[in-house]
Amino acid sequence: MATAAMGRPGSKGDLPILLAPVTALLVLVFFVPLSFVLFYSVYDNGLTAKAFVSLAKSTLFLRVLGTSFDIALSATAVSLLLGYPIALHLARQPPRRRALLMILVLLPFWTSILVKSFAFYIILGNQGIINQALRWVFGEAAAVKLLFNRVGVIVGMSHYLIPFVVFPALASLLAQNPDLRRAAQIMGAGPVRIFLRITLPLSMPGVIAGGLMSMVISLGVFVTPTLLGGKADMMMANLIDFYTRDTLDWNTAAAIAVILLALSGILIAMLSWVRRDDGVA
Repeated sequence: MATAAMGRPGSKGDLPILLAPVTALLVLVFFVPLSFVLFYSVYDNGLTAKAFVSLAKSTLFLRVLGTSFDIALSATAVSLLLGYPIALHLARQPPRRRALLMILVLLPFWTSILVKSFAFYIILGNQGIINQALRWVFGEAAAVKLLFNRVGVIVGMSHYLIPFVVFPALASLLAQNPDLRRAAQIMGAGPVRIFLRITLPLSMPGVIAGGLMSMVISLGVFVTPTLLGGKADMMMANLIDFYTRDTLDWNTAAAIAVILLALSGILIAMLSWVRRDDGVA
């Protein structure tokens, strides 16, 4: 009977066969290119670590690394401040209305980040909607510079990152036992105290998970700082592009990519720990 069970369609014995095409595709499009990046980061007419040593002494790299963390942390903070109220509102809606509202949260995923970044020209530009409204209300001197600076980068990245905050936070909010809030109300606690003592602490694993996901994505962003940022807003991905296209220094570019991969790996490990501690994984 055991032999017959293993031969049934969909049994565990068929799992390696079913996963073989996906595994082969993953090896070809991810692990093979990654192996070349790792190889070129330590090879230049022989094994060497000079690319990493030069980066450790490079003022440009250290400044860009600091800028990348600064922008990533700022965009993550703004995304958390905007995304958590959205998740809280969704959690308090009936299931059918929540499903409809979640479509609006998913809308950013339906448009390319390149198209969205160009669209922000219309909104944030000198002749954009915001500045035209400011001129109409307060006069010509009220126009502000929102493009080709840190503001444009944070706005563009936050718009892209908000869904990555909303859904983990929403999962934590929906997992909370509503009887806890009812018990707190019976004990005389007001809405603010219930939120600060019950809702917010119990939702922190989802909030932390969303923040870590936003950090991982932010560190590797390329299009948004290129189109909406200024010269002082160069990030790690932009520096890799600089070394590959302008200076043709493939070893240094590969070393930066490895460092970026290591930083992302650390954040992903932290995310896995948070999810496991929350009982999600």
